[in-house]
Amino acid sequence: MPTVLIVDDEPRIVDLARDYLEHASFEVVTASDGESALETARSVRPDLVVLDLGLPGIDGLDVTRELRRESAIPIVMLTARDDELDRVLGLELGADDYITKPFSPRELVARVKAVLRRTSERAPEPAGDEVVAGDVRLQVERMRAEVGGADIELTATEFKLLETLARQPGRIFTRSQLLDAIHGVAFESYERAIDAHIKNLRRKIEPDPRRPRYIFTVYGVGYRFADDRDDDAAS
Repeated sequence: MPTVLIVDDEPRIVDLARDYLEHASFEVVTASDGESALETARSVRPDLVVLDLGLPGIDGLDVTRELRRESAIPIVMLTARDDELDRVLGLELGADDYITKPFSPRELVARVKAVLRRTSERAPEPAGDEVVAGDVRLQVERMRAEVGGADIELTATEFKLLETLARQPGRIFTRSQLLDAIHGVAFESYERAIDAHIKNLRRKIEPDPRRPRYIFTVYGVGYRFADDRDDDAAS
């Protein structure tokens, strides 16, 4: 039974989320502030964290930053509806998804299941399946990424995005198509979160994120991975 850590200082929200998640066959543990969230995450090692950004003391962004230093545990953020800047920053720090308050508890359960699917229910693939595109090498089963021979630590969401793009160099993917690839919930505001994940991915793999070598923006459409045409243009 997967374990979910709910972190929020509003007891009503914690109780509501716990009731629906337990009904969906999750084990639930809770914390009401950032310090206890980190302690619980380290001791219980949950499968996923539902994290409010507006916490007393250590806020949710700092908790996200600390969790990402220690692990790739999936994180679903809870944010106020008008906190777009915090949402984007949270995604750039490595959170996997977000949901705005007030929220439907059924939607929260759906988001939790979707994030866990892409981290633990990858479709069966041949042993040793690799994706190689230029000097980017992905070992899919192990979720290991190398760029120029150096290991790169990616979250499950970042890895799946890079895998999707690198499997078909030169193909243009819309945000909606990339969202489908990571099993997200397709609606426009969340499609824009793809931009934050791509920005974070570029920061990890690009020598100069301002002048991408691997992941190119196709303005008004989406993104594509570099192909032979880009190699020719650079030579």
